[in-house]
Amino acid sequence: MSALDGKRILIVDDEPLIAILLEDIFADLSCAIVGPAFDIPEAERLARSETIDAAILDLNVEVRTSHSVAALLQARRLPFVLASGYDDGSLLPGAGGMLNKPFRPHHVKAALEHCLTDAGAGGFPLPSLIVFWRGPE
Repeated sequence: MSALDGKRILIVDDEPLIAILLEDIFADLSCAIVGPAFDIPEAERLARSETIDAAILDLNVEVRTSHSVAALLQARRLPFVLASGYDDGSLLPGAGGMLNKPFRPHHVKAALEHCLTDAGAGGFPLPSLIVFWRGPE
């Protein structure tokens, strides 16, 4: 049994193949998937209304950024991880970790576990906490 069993994870990414990859990874980790949201209005709706334990947010979704979704999650004190092709985690303040695209399943698992552990250790992930998961394959 993993610490991720049963966790409800919101996926926000406008690339269907990446969303499908994340769905497969989370299914293998026994997580429940919320979404995926392929645009910001849908992501905002899910971030406001769904029961969520954490989220994976792409920085650029279509022609917008996911800052508004991050703000909704922060208001609910829900942790999230930034998934982006950029190396600068400060692009989405408040992220509890960062996944550099392209990523592998063990990167997703490690980033999400780290994010949830920090949130459950009596603290919400701090804006200055950016963890890059691009380590050994």
